[in-house]
Amino acid sequence: MADSIRQRAEELEAQTLAPQATLSSQTRSRQKEDSPCPIRTCFQRDRDRILHSKSFRRLKHKTQVFLSPEGDHYRTRLTHTLEVSQIARTLSRALQLNQDLTEAIALGHDLGHTPFGHAGEAILNEIVPSGFRHYQQSLRVVDKLEGDGQGLNLSWEVRDGILKHSKGIGAVFTSQDKGRPTTLEGQLVRVSDVIAYINHDLDDALRSGLIQPVDIPRELTELLGKTHSVRINTLVNDVIRASLDSNLKAISMSPSILHAMMELRYFLYRTVYTLSIPNGELLKAKKILSDIYHHVLTNPDLVPISSRRPEDPLELSAVDFVAGMTDRFALNLYSRLFLPRRWDLV
Repeated sequence: MADSIRQRAEELEAQTLAPQATLSSQTRSRQKEDSPCPIRTCFQRDRDRILHSKSFRRLKHKTQVFLSPEGDHYRTRLTHTLEVSQIARTLSRALQLNQDLTEAIALGHDLGHTPFGHAGEAILNEIVPSGFRHYQQSLRVVDKLEGDGQGLNLSWEVRDGILKHSKGIGAVFTSQDKGRPTTLEGQLVRVSDVIAYINHDLDDALRSGLIQPVDIPRELTELLGKTHSVRINTLVNDVIRASLDSNLKAISMSPSILHAMMELRYFLYRTVYTLSIPNGELLKAKKILSDIYHHVLTNPDLVPISSRRPEDPLELSAVDFVAGMTDRFALNLYSRLFLPRRWDLV
């Protein structure tokens, strides 16, 4: 009886989703053979595995843009992830794509992000000889590190979307051989990530006083909208229209709205991301992560046994350890390792 619940869900997908959607019954399988769940489809199961992971819970204490902001309303890496997920689900529903696959990719896309936000990623990329990319680390988290070193054994489609979600300052829409996600659902998460962060980072920058409304180029507000919700609505509607106009050959946007979105992103890089963490604080963050990383190399027992993989070299375990930290864990560990303890004299 229970098996029929999953089967009915799979049949419903085949009957109601667009022909271009990714059906859970046609997944390319997992890394390791796994008996199907009697109730949930494979993508629902992936979503749940990500949602219940330790890495997902740690996102609530990882910086999005502003380092240790004073105020409860600034975004964290977790709230960013939830906003990406909601935008992507809205798009997926409107385009009749697989919402469960879309949500699983969105919830897992930033699991490998470092403490101290993008600054932390740049710092690790500088001090680690082999370099560091958060999207590669996100895939490593779900493949190797979660589940007490066994990984989450996610489906191929979710793993593909996680690995290919990031675009840095590059193009949002690229050809397949340059890293475009294979599934339309993965492509939705890629553009939803941009829609989410340019709008919530702009909102946080305005809240902080780092920029003022008059600083935003007028031509962009006239085209995209003057408020947070209007801009998101403009971008979401444009993705839907342009993607449907292409008969869902790929997720796309109209040239004018895409250009405006990219210009707003460049504006943020020039005026917000380079200034959100003062240079003195950035140097402190670099020293914290660098000192901890090099300390681990000479004191491997610092890494909990549950976080080590015996077959991995020490350098890789050190990267895993540092990248997995929350901001406050990194600060507390640095204090314990390198700052003198206060003596309470009676």
